[in-house]
This record gives sequence, structure tokens and C-alpha cells, in this order.
Amino acid sequence: MPTPPLPALPPLTGLILAGGRGTRLGGVDKGLVELHGRPLVEYVLERLRPQTGAILINANRHHERYAAYGVPVIPDLEGGFAGPLAGIAAGLATARTDWVVVVPCDCPLLPSDLVARLWQARCTAEADVAVAQAAGRLQPVFALVPITARAELERRLRAGERKVEAWLKAQRLAIADFSDEAEAFVNVNTEEERRALEARLVSFPRPLL
Repeated sequence: MPTPPLPALPPLTGLILAGGRGTRLGGVDKGLVELHGRPLVEYVLERLRPQTGAILINANRHHERYAAYGVPVIPDLEGGFAGPLAGIAAGLATARTDWVVVVPCDCPLLPSDLVARLWQARCTAEADVAVAQAAGRLQPVFALVPITARAELERRLRAGERKVEAWLKAQRLAIADFSDEAEAFVNVNTEEERRALEARLVSFPRPLL
């Protein structure tokens, strides 16, 4: 008996998480850290835009700089830099589509097929949430989340939960395996990592954009 086709990819919103403190980079806004003269968030936008119908940027400072990219900028629902889980909650509260794909602002090589593969994993497993896995571990801030998860997520935040992975594992979860694209999940947490990535991009085996 042939395998039934997957449901068509629905309209969805991309959510770029740029609301952190950037502590390991000296407190700078990571989305605005430059790589080859361009802010990291620009690379993420260019890779995510073809995969989504709308984009939001979650940021807790420099709103005017992010807004210059022509997308809505939303802060955490509550102040205090509560972490990426709070950013996801803000995105779910704002999105006008049934699904949101979450990505961080500091991964300029994110996969060009991220959304398609997350959706495939979610449908195949009949799960509620899908998350990427690469290099043998979960990549918890690369996830496909339904807006119906908002109420339970906000409840966990009020209870003090701050770890994205803990929240994900409490869901009916599908894993999208990106072991073939592990390089795509390299991120920038320190100045040393920024310099190393900049050097690697000179000889990276595929176009950056």
C-alpha cells in the first residue's frame, strides 16, 4: 500500500530570537554582531524569508535597528531578559498563522530546507512540535511550534521554567535529523567563535546566502 502524501506545508511565521543579553559576547546584542561587515540577523533573515510567509523578530533592545529590516519587532511579554522561552511565547502571542518556526539570530548558515524538514518530521510522527537534531544533540531553538502551545508555555513560564529543551520534551515531539547539515547549526556565542566562523566562511563549500 503506498504511503499517503504528507499534508501540504501550511502558512507559517518565522520567529527570529534576538532578545538575549549576549553575556558571553560582553553584553552586546548578538543579532547586530557583524560577520564580514554585516549583522548576523541579516544572514538569518535572508535564509529564512524564502521558507516562510511572515517573519517576526523578538528583541528586547535596539528595536529601531531591527525594524529597519521591514518586519515587526516584538519584546518579551514580560521584561527582564527571561530567555528564549519567553521570546517563543511572545512570538506565539503575536503570530497570525497556525504555525511558527523558531530560529536564533546567531546562526547565519541555517538550513535552506529547515522548515520543510521540520514539517515532514512533524507530520510523519503525528507530533505536536518538531525540533532539529544535529551533531548528535537537539538544537532546541530550531523548532516548529503550533500557536495552540501558547497557553501551556505561558503557564510553564509563570511557574519558573526557563529551559527550552525541558519544555520541548514535555510535548509530543518529533525529531528532524540534520546530521547531514551539522555545519548549518554553528552559532556565535563568543568573539573567538565569531572570528573562527568568519575565517571558515572564506572556504565554506556552499554559498552563504
